[in-house]
Amino acid sequence: MKRRLFLRNALATTAGAFVVPTIIPSHVIGKNPPSDKINIGQIGCGRIAMSLDLPAIFKFDIARVVACSDLDSNRMKNGKDKIDQFYANKTGKSDYIDTKMFEDYREMLLRSDIDAVVISTPDHWHAQPAIEAALAGKDIMLQKPFSLTVAEGRLMCEIVKKKGRILQVCTQHRTSPQFRIAAELVRNGRIGKLHTVRVGFPGDPSGPEAAEMPVPKNLNYDMWLGSTPEVYYTEIGVHPQNDYSRPGWLRRHQFGAGAITGTAQHYFDVAAWGMDTEYTGPVSIEAVAEFPKSGLWDVHGDFMVKHEYANGVTCYTNSEYPVLIKYEGTEGWITAGPGTHRVTSSDPVPIEKNAKLLDASDPKILTSGIKENEIHLYKAGDQHGNWLECIQSRKLPISTAEIGHRSGTVCLLSDIAMKLERKLFWDPEKERFKNDDEANAMLSRPQRKPYGTNYIKL
Repeated sequence: MKRRLFLRNALATTAGAFVVPTIIPSHVIGKNPPSDKINIGQIGCGRIAMSLDLPAIFKFDIARVVACSDLDSNRMKNGKDKIDQFYANKTGKSDYIDTKMFEDYREMLLRSDIDAVVISTPDHWHAQPAIEAALAGKDIMLQKPFSLTVAEGRLMCEIVKKKGRILQVCTQHRTSPQFRIAAELVRNGRIGKLHTVRVGFPGDPSGPEAAEMPVPKNLNYDMWLGSTPEVYYTEIGVHPQNDYSRPGWLRRHQFGAGAITGTAQHYFDVAAWGMDTEYTGPVSIEAVAEFPKSGLWDVHGDFMVKHEYANGVTCYTNSEYPVLIKYEGTEGWITAGPGTHRVTSSDPVPIEKNAKLLDASDPKILTSGIKENEIHLYKAGDQHGNWLECIQSRKLPISTAEIGHRSGTVCLLSDIAMKLERKLFWDPEKERFKNDDEANAMLSRPQRKPYGTNYIKL
């Protein structure tokens, strides 16, 4: 009751008073009774939601999407139409479901008929809705990167654990067999003692200058900016108004950090699987990067990062390698890559450089198999399906909050090292830099009231 009262008060304070909507009745789809359904609210109806998260949830009859939210009313209506049309096609009834729309996702969180939410928002809007969803008793599917700062990432982990929520971080490589197989082979000593890991993916391009534009009437731009500083609106700095191509906010440091937090979380996550560092982090970080000298987009382009770990492994990441992970040991090497897979058609990754899913210095390594008494890593065939299964069983999913926070932290530490251009020394247990006040000040960011995790009453 206190949680509901808090959310009610928070909405009245930051978004104006509202009336709690009437609870919609449950329906039956397929063979499952209403009590077996997991009712889902979709937060964010942009590129990733429309091309990945919604279609992924639609595959599972155990789930039912009943609500959507977006600060762009056109995108929210498109989301509703997509959901309504799916269930109309599924059931043969054009009016079978009437997806409820919420400009402010916090209204959605008040509904007792919603069990879980999928958060497909820009990077700077990950931590706050995830924490508020956990406080509201909802399970959470969260797009990567895990958080905008190390400080809010740790807070997210604490709240999710305290509230007993099932949070899955959307790092799809964990459910791609080649990455699990490579990590298992490495963990079981097939290439001898691991000493080096190499990771590759491209940086982001620079962009043009962009003049201020009128804010579209369909966009709540102030709330879209959220906890970040107030800056003028221009379309290539936010998202396209007429399609779902790659949005410009991905290339603005104000809202993330570019490829080193976006693409990198996929690869640092599975690299940690093979290195056995999922619950720790590097002890030192060095980085160099090129940054645009002009234009609106200001995240890094070509780059190189070096991480050293307490177990003796060194990880090198740069924009010149093919898009893959390469594990090098005393007795050989293994690589794993995405092949021709793309999360969306606008992913900036050249397919021709990444044809092989798995490769090794000796083909026999790949066919050696994992024996019954050896290390077997978590196996899941579909990340969204794994999340739904874990909501029912209350078992931990394949990409937990803690795992997501740790790999996300490696991303954020790399970004800080790019900015400071010196070797940094990290304490993974205390989650602080050693003897470096300037670097430690970058573990959090100022937050623009009333948005941000600083203003959530815990």
